[in-house]
Amino acid sequence: MRQTSSREVYRNPWIRVREDTVELVDGSSSIYGVVEKADFALVLAWERDGLWLVEQYRHPVGRRAWEFPQGGWPQGAGGTPEELARAELAEETGLRAGELRHLGHLDLASGLSTQEFDVWLATDLTPGPTAREASEADMRHAFVSEAELRAMIGDGRFTDSPSLAGYALLLLDRAGRPPAT
Repeated sequence: MRQTSSREVYRNPWIRVREDTVELVDGSSSIYGVVEKADFALVLAWERDGLWLVEQYRHPVGRRAWEFPQGGWPQGAGGTPEELARAELAEETGLRAGELRHLGHLDLASGLSTQEFDVWLATDLTPGPTAREASEADMRHAFVSEAELRAMIGDGRFTDSPSLAGYALLLLDRAGRPPAT
């Protein structure tokens, strides 16, 4: 496949959407809609045989959703992936991690977006104040046992794809797979 042209169709401070024209292997032409968005961090905060979750209203799906703390740098800010993970955990839950370990790096939706994310395991947690953004004013956080998380997954109360992928990385890590690089 070879890209023959690209044009921007939409932009705001958080995303850019482009339409790419490509030549397929058989010589025919096709288009791809591509969403460009900055990478983010997702943090599994573990203690006492359970995990900390956040819940907030997610406009695109029209409902509140449980997920692991996650997010990207505000416009104009930046740092390392580990600094982002620490910032998001503290911002959304008030928790500070004594230890933060990288579990993996994943694509969010490789068929339509450039966005990727790093998954981190946070342990040795210390509580502190949250520092939520205005768009997170309705957010709440809660501790759930791992058994409760599994029940939430099973009955459809925990459906956030990046969070589920992050949890899968945790399960693989426990099973003894080689650590992420």
